[in-house]
Amino acid sequence: AHKITGVTLPGAHVIVAGSNGRVAWGFTNSCADTGDLVEVEINPVATSLYTAPGHEQLLKIESRQETIRIGGSKPVEAVYPWTIWGPVVGTNERQRPLAHRWTAHDPAATNLGLLAMEDARDIGEATAVAHRAGMPAQNIVVADETGAIARTIAGLLPKRVGYDGRLPVAWTYGDRRWDGFLPAGEVPVVTTSTAGRIWSANQRHVGGPALAKIGDGSYARPNRAAQIRDDLAGLERATPRDLLAVQLDDRALFLAPWHKLLLATLTPAVTAEKKDRATLRSSAEKWEGRASVDAVSYRLVREFRTAVYARVFPAVFASCLEAFPEFRWRDLHLEDAAWALLRERPPHLLNPHFSTWDNLLVAAADDAIRSIEKQGVTLPRASWGRRNTARIRHPFSHSFPWLTAWLDMPADPLPGDNDMPRVQSPSNGASERFVVSPGHEAEGIFHMPGGQSAHPLSPYFRAGHAAWVRGEPTPFLPGKPEHTLMLRP
Repeated sequence: AHKITGVTLPGAHVIVAGSNGRVAWGFTNSCADTGDLVEVEINPVATSLYTAPGHEQLLKIESRQETIRIGGSKPVEAVYPWTIWGPVVGTNERQRPLAHRWTAHDPAATNLGLLAMEDARDIGEATAVAHRAGMPAQNIVVADETGAIARTIAGLLPKRVGYDGRLPVAWTYGDRRWDGFLPAGEVPVVTTSTAGRIWSANQRHVGGPALAKIGDGSYARPNRAAQIRDDLAGLERATPRDLLAVQLDDRALFLAPWHKLLLATLTPAVTAEKKDRATLRSSAEKWEGRASVDAVSYRLVREFRTAVYARVFPAVFASCLEAFPEFRWRDLHLEDAAWALLRERPPHLLNPHFSTWDNLLVAAADDAIRSIEKQGVTLPRASWGRRNTARIRHPFSHSFPWLTAWLDMPADPLPGDNDMPRVQSPSNGASERFVVSPGHEAEGIFHMPGGQSAHPLSPYFRAGHAAWVRGEPTPFLPGKPEHTLMLRP
């Protein structure tokens, strides 16, 4: 008999994360690079024809038509150009088509292999299941009843030949290609003894040859993971409540240096020039050190950092933006670069609108003031909770706005932010929190936003949501059954 507790996804008859009594498992985004852009070498005369390895004749770019049905409106017909490598998604600087090759385009990348986790007895069997599972590539952390833990990547990863996947290349001659998928034996696995610790927060886990195999799909900044690591390092015999406290850690270590910079920028001479600068300084002076709902300084410092980035980096990446206006410099890890610029203050990388770096920082402080005022709140009352307010909406409430009171979750002020363990924003955050030790499920803790019933009239529609907001421990195991649903063939 199987006794499994955990969470599912709508439409998927599999426990996505949970415990089977011998093994417990959970996921985070791996940020692995599972897609590449292929430069399509087209015929210069007949541009709908292209060259591909293994084909003596030129191939024709297909036109695939999709019908998108819209409730209450006429269907929309969309036509997409396709190659043998995937859809054409753009062109390069030579106006050659770029096709997107993605693991999900292969039928082998989707299966219900994760079901076998129900029978896994230890971390070895669990990681083997992960490597067979057809799903988006995700970090999986597993622990077994002996205390052994491991981390690897579930889902398929491409096996690149002749290139590293960082830039678009042509696959015309077959010397650069995917040679199927990475064998299970080559997928990095990290294991520890019972005295070890593993943490996973969407950050980069490995380097060197292992990183070359996984690729870089835009990893999260390392600060959140580092804070989790340090929290775990202080625990010797952790209880479930200890580990829940790690997940609820909203200390603002990442922004603390920016607070010092803001105060250093708002000198007496600078604040004397404008009254609202003095108000900004007095409002930001008391550093709460947390992204708590009543924190004012945290919000103001966060706005200041955003403004500094907007003043510094568009000038640094001006040539990139000129060549490719859609260039997303904010996706890059720029924190170290930002501090190097602010420390060294090189004149040739200064935004040309400013004569000094000090002037740039003062302008960023003014930008922060204007940003707060545009949000309709005064600086002394600009608490983080006013900005970080939950907007968890039911899909139907967009179509039936008069039902939002029944369909949507409450607009609760939320503590936490991106670069700390308690990651929460108005529309994004922890889809669940749980702490469980295999074989000790009765001691476990579980949180999930939005409740576990999809029926708005159910008394369980919002059950558990308030505990998720407040961080109050609730049981991992379900309570005594109140209703039983029998499904008969």
